[in-house]
Amino acid sequence: MRAHRNALYWPAVAADRPTICTTAIPGYMKANRPSKTGAMTASLNEILETFEFLDDWEDRYKYLIDLGKDLPELSTDEKNEQNKVRGCVSQVWLITSVDKAPDGAPVLTFRGDSDALIVQGLVAIVTAIFSGKPATEILATDVEAIFAELGLQDHLTPQRSNGLRSMVGRIRADAQQALEAA
Repeated sequence: MRAHRNALYWPAVAADRPTICTTAIPGYMKANRPSKTGAMTASLNEILETFEFLDDWEDRYKYLIDLGKDLPELSTDEKNEQNKVRGCVSQVWLITSVDKAPDGAPVLTFRGDSDALIVQGLVAIVTAIFSGKPATEILATDVEAIFAELGLQDHLTPQRSNGLRSMVGRIRADAQQALEAA
């Protein structure tokens, strides 16, 4: 059994956990959350494997768009100023839910959407990275290493890169706030 890929990014993940098994085309199997199309959204492992499998960035952009289309839909009421992510050129909304783990630690779940197709895909990546994780793991996650593995820094416009940093900043702020409230 190989080391769990996420152990590189999340210190709390055990090295002996199995990775997600995929078939034929990595990322084709969906896991995690139901989407607006009824499909399941991709896990981080599936996204990383699919990016590795796809050779050129045109295909990766198409995959990003597909990831965004598979996001669970937000209602019109949820697309409000309170849920809007500041610092994004496109409109991005992020819904944060906080639950408690059996040990009382806050665990955050995220849902999001955007009015731009590629940005919707970036929302899908960010929610795959952070959703369902304890606040301490969210704050300890080396998201820059994940983005580097995906090659996002070299293939996003400066505006999209700033928006991506704004989404991560918002998620980390929500995690810090949940820790302080616990």
